[in-house]
Amino acid sequence: MVEGIGAARSGPVSVTVGLGSSFFSEMRALCPLHLKPMPSFSGDLLDESQTHGDVHVYLESDSASDLEESASRILEAMPSWRQRWRIGGFRKENRNQGGGKWLARNPFHFTEGFGNPDTEREVVDRVVVAAGQGEPAWAEGGSYQVIRVVRFATDLWDRDSVEEQERIIGRRREGRWLDGTPGEEQPNFAADPHGKATPLDSHVRLAAPDRRNLPLIVRRSYSYDRGGGDSGLIFSCFPEGPGPRLRGGTGAPGGREPGEIYPDHGRRLLLRPPPGDSWTEALLQS
Repeated sequence: MVEGIGAARSGPVSVTVGLGSSFFSEMRALCPLHLKPMPSFSGDLLDESQTHGDVHVYLESDSASDLEESASRILEAMPSWRQRWRIGGFRKENRNQGGGKWLARNPFHFTEGFGNPDTEREVVDRVVVAAGQGEPAWAEGGSYQVIRVVRFATDLWDRDSVEEQERIIGRRREGRWLDGTPGEEQPNFAADPHGKATPLDSHVRLAAPDRRNLPLIVRRSYSYDRGGGDSGLIFSCFPEGPGPRLRGGTGAPGGREPGEIYPDHGRRLLLRPPPGDSWTEALLQS
């Protein structure tokens, strides 16, 4: 695997890997504590061909041709590997809002990323696996990653007015909360118990009813468009340690049926190893 990944590293292409639970089927003692297949949630329309996998290879570059070339080199260097799924993404209006907080606009026209930490130090403190958490020694310094391929029903969504879309999400398109709170701050939902400012069935209130006890993640998602109406979000996040808190929604926003406007079509939970290649020695010695 190291040789295959090394073959893809060139010039403007960055390469990282993630390991799925099935990667450890013959070395369970080395499997990270919380690494397991993700459960199904209400409203899922999962395509098994886009779900799970042993190894996830993540390539990033500003050049589509360089990405394609790197992907080809990996497969050539690893003839025993079988490509299970593959998807290309992009970040529309990708920008930095001071202090390292990266924002981007999703296919529903809303800006994402306001909940990310302001500094690199805060990112590390939030998501990096530390010693003393019961994880295998080789995994210390790594991080869990959740990836969901979420198909957006943009045709249905775009029939609604901007005001209705903002009511369904619970934010303005540019990020400001409906009660006027700036996007980078937390609203006081306790002061709005009946949902007059932010509806109780909005996405933000269903996802985190108590903004004082948020599920801490670092989010870096990508839009995708495979043509033929198949477009949406590659939701990617790094959950707070010592293990990801996985939960399903309690319903779809705006009183819609779960999965009506953004059903999951693929999902996987990974462990991104620590930087460098030293972690491979522990696995090779097993």
